[in-house]
Amino acid sequence: MRPITEDDLQGYVDKVLDSERRIEVDLYLAENPQASARVAAFKKQADALRAALAPVAAEPIPVRLNLEHIVATRRTERTSAWRLAAAAIVLVVAGGTGGWAMRGIATPPSEGVVALSQEASASFSTFAMGSDRPVEVSADSPAQLASFASSTLGRAVVLPDLTKSGYRLMGGRAVATMHGPGFMLMYENAKGSKLVILSRKMVVDQNKAMVEHVEGRLNGWSWANDGMGFSLVGSTDPEELHPLADDVRSQVLVKSTL
Repeated sequence: MRPITEDDLQGYVDKVLDSERRIEVDLYLAENPQASARVAAFKKQADALRAALAPVAAEPIPVRLNLEHIVATRRTERTSAWRLAAAAIVLVVAGGTGGWAMRGIATPPSEGVVALSQEASASFSTFAMGSDRPVEVSADSPAQLASFASSTLGRAVVLPDLTKSGYRLMGGRAVATMHGPGFMLMYENAKGSKLVILSRKMVVDQNKAMVEHVEGRLNGWSWANDGMGFSLVGSTDPEELHPLADDVRSQVLVKSTL
């Protein structure tokens, strides 16, 4: 049997493995309680993310991208072939992503830093708000934590130090996202207020300036650099989170260039 990889565990959660490989993963999980606990956490995270994205998925496709509208417009106007092809492509993208967070020709909400911020908020809600086991690997072993994070994301990971701002690193865990494996770091201050940093590889918005996001009572800042996305989320005021996000970004940029 081929070794079980992180991609296999992700595929198991997403139910995309073939029957033979799924049986192999079942056997592996039965013999590895720690991996089984991780998969259970992945499933919980995926369910929370689906619930968070459900309102977006329910949004209708804009009228101007409706197929009947496009055809009607084509009949009444002499639209060039390349413009019609472009409209069809946009229609396919809109249908595949299931809704729009922004109007106009823009990145759909299920991609880029918009999706990353939603995934970070879902991670915070799942693990920072009353979870019995908020982190999988404790910060008491920073080398082990960094190694685990790096193996999950497939590149060297920086563990930002926020002690000057009053936040200690608690630890981290691998989380499932709609765009592949992510890694969450959790921080806490003396008052018990928590912060979460979610990182994952980016296909869309591989380099993106920092943007603010708000979801319910959660606030955050998200950005991407060199194909890796970062989202800092907490229940703190966004103006207080901004300098923390700037600090995280600076530490990641400095250490990644050493």
